[in-house]
Amino acid sequence: MTIVACVLRSGGDFRPEHVDRLRMQVAAHLPGAEFRCLTDMPVSGSGVLPLRCGWPGWWSKMEIFSPDVSGDLLMMDLDSAIVGDLGDMAGIGRLAIMRDVYRPAGLQSSVMFLPKAARGEVWGKWISNPGAWMRRFRRGGDQAFLETLWLDRAARWQDVLPGQVVSFKADRCAEQLPQDARFVAFHGRPRPWDVGW
Repeated sequence: MTIVACVLRSGGDFRPEHVDRLRMQVAAHLPGAEFRCLTDMPVSGSGVLPLRCGWPGWWSKMEIFSPDVSGDLLMMDLDSAIVGDLGDMAGIGRLAIMRDVYRPAGLQSSVMFLPKAARGEVWGKWISNPGAWMRRFRRGGDQAFLETLWLDRAARWQDVLPGQVVSFKADRCAEQLPQDARFVAFHGRPRPWDVGW
């Protein structure tokens, strides 16, 4: 069974209704998937797991790598839109992440397929000194930290599933959704709900 996961941390732009929105899109485009949300807020539905570490902002996403979260995961940010069948993404079976649309040599963590073994390696490095990593990668965030491990190892969605994973801004989805798109990453403003998605 495919497990789709997201993270909702209090104090930011995102709310429980954004989890519900993503959960409904997953149910429509990946029937039978198990949905999990790591959060410190009251979220309805099953599959809710507590955030335990209190890391600020985007750093809370690092808890998805904890051994407390079982299985291989298809991880999605809340500011995403699912617009087609996710079967290919869920079935990738190996570490996959977006290529950064503004820094093509870099990584973008909007959507990742995370095999349990790959998550364990990240957690081991991260948990050794989270404060130091947060200071070191203050500007690049979780993506910059992940680049230290995965830059030369992770498959890029844009290569393995061409056209299925797109950027709302870089791929100009407001003008026309690319024909093969399945997953749209918003990565900042506007958010999907700001443009009626």
